Amino acid sequence: MTDQYAVIGNPIGHTKSPLIHGLFAESCGQQIAYTAIEGSTSDFAGDVARFKAKGGLGMNITAPFKLQAFELATQPSERARLARAANAFKFEGDAVLAENFDGVGLLRDIEHNLGQPLAGRRVLLLGAGGAVRGALLPFLGAGPARLVLANRDMAKARVLESEVNDPRLLLSTYEELAGQSFDLVINATSASLIGELPPVPESVFANAALAYELAYGKGLTPFLQVAKKAGVSTLADGVGMLVEQAAEAFEWWRGVRPKTGPVIQRLTVPLV
Repeated sequence: MTDQYAVIGNPIGHTKSPLIHGLFAESCGQQIAYTAIEGSTSDFAGDVARFKAKGGLGMNITAPFKLQAFELATQPSERARLARAANAFKFEGDAVLAENFDGVGLLRDIEHNLGQPLAGRRVLLLGAGGAVRGALLPFLGAGPARLVLANRDMAKARVLESEVNDPRLLLSTYEELAGQSFDLVINATSASLIGELPPVPESVFANAALAYELAYGKGLTPFLQVAKKAGVSTLADGVGMLVEQAAEAFEWWRGVRPKTGPVIQRLTVPLV
């Protein structure tokens, strides 16, 4: 029987995961079946159990189930514990191993694919949701000079600060960013999903080498438009992060690392 994997989310019709993992499997000579499951918002645990009972070996988890996935895990990783969210399962007997590859996927896209190392750089992260939670440990591990986290809800940001407990992590309101500049600016808010601009002053882009939008397939979002106007040389959306976190899961499951460049190229939509 072909090894079974899946992605679960709701809605799930937009997912690129079956295509991505199918291309990975083909390039690596791996025989797998990868399907998309529209999970029930009232019975996520049941959906996972049924897939596992049919011989499923692993799953990717997307919105809105990442928090429930963490709660369901019997063996969450440190990254998943910090994020309190999981985006990948691996089933071993009765154990449900959980990982959060969003942050390492984002970091690899920025450093490896876009050629922008974080070491010694000034990094600004906008937002304090699950994506940021997943990114903090990998980002701090990359050795930035400072990592500033800006969010509307400072109480939420302070919770993250207390959990990470690293002097290089600094908190800021959007208003306090006025007059400051950064080397890399990453938008992890949900603003671009609804065509809005986070309230970030244009000054943050004055010396920036990269503006990164986690939302993908949205073209030149308001955030990227402001960055482009400010003269930022490299603009990127989250398609590379999507592919890189998928590659992390594939390697975790199959023990082989797929090449991501051709898949990123195939999925990239011009930022116009």
